[in-house]
Amino acid sequence: MKHINLVLTACLIAAPLVLVAQSSQFAPAPFSSSTAASGFVADDATLDGEGVQAASPMGGTPRSYGGGNGLFSHIGFGAGISPLGVQLQADTSVLAHLNIRATGNFFNYNTNFSSNGISATGKLNLASAGVSADFYPFHSGFRLSPGVLLYNQNQVTANANVPAGSSFTLNNTTYYSAYANPATGATPITGSGVLALNATKPAFTVTAGFGNTARGSGHWAFPVDVGVAFIGAPTVKVNLAGWACYDAAETDCANIADTSNPIGQSVQSNLATQEAKWTSDLNPLKTYPILSAGVTYSFHLR
Repeated sequence: MKHINLVLTACLIAAPLVLVAQSSQFAPAPFSSSTAASGFVADDATLDGEGVQAASPMGGTPRSYGGGNGLFSHIGFGAGISPLGVQLQADTSVLAHLNIRATGNFFNYNTNFSSNGISATGKLNLASAGVSADFYPFHSGFRLSPGVLLYNQNQVTANANVPAGSSFTLNNTTYYSAYANPATGATPITGSGVLALNATKPAFTVTAGFGNTARGSGHWAFPVDVGVAFIGAPTVKVNLAGWACYDAAETDCANIADTSNPIGQSVQSNLATQEAKWTSDLNPLKTYPILSAGVTYSFHLR
């Protein structure tokens, strides 16, 4: 299980959001002697030019900052990459300091590996989708993003075999895969396994990063996020079938599915213990790391 090479690449089609046109209202600018003299409210500029609250005539309505000029006034689309796979996203401005972002990830990768003498062909399947609220506490691109993975099918599946006459080890106990024998019904050891990275459904996420991806017409952004997804402890399930022997000479062999014989009892007991060890080794992944980077482009809707 530890020797699987995770290579991330993918594609996901993100559908456009259905947007409702609505304006957000602000109270008139406060009157003072200084504003009476000038007739304008002083500018409130941001650090990077995103969402400036522009000067307006006394009693006028200033523009909002952060997502754009009003509720759902801008939308952004982008792509990136993270340990969840290659990601496509769509997001829109909601309030002055708040965007809503929808993301999707998908990726498949095949590889061959060997563990404890058991050869396997494994397939990495990454498929997830979620939403997050991007809160911008300052007049800058820094954001805090709590969210949730609403769909999570991240897992590794494998088909395994032990060539006839070859040894394999379970819980520090060595066995030998039997040769096919039509007279006794003996067959070599084969099996299948699943490593699931989705124990908690839905799974909460929390990230922090930079880049306002829905802030202006024709605006490119290069968002970066760091955080975690609380997916729960990974689960490992392995099934083995066939005949195993205590010795290479095959003087003592039995069907491992038959737990009425000592070899079957031993293999199944040690397999359960080995699964628990693999699960323990992977336990740190219950807090799944997220480190993403990408590029987005935003559009002005109204």
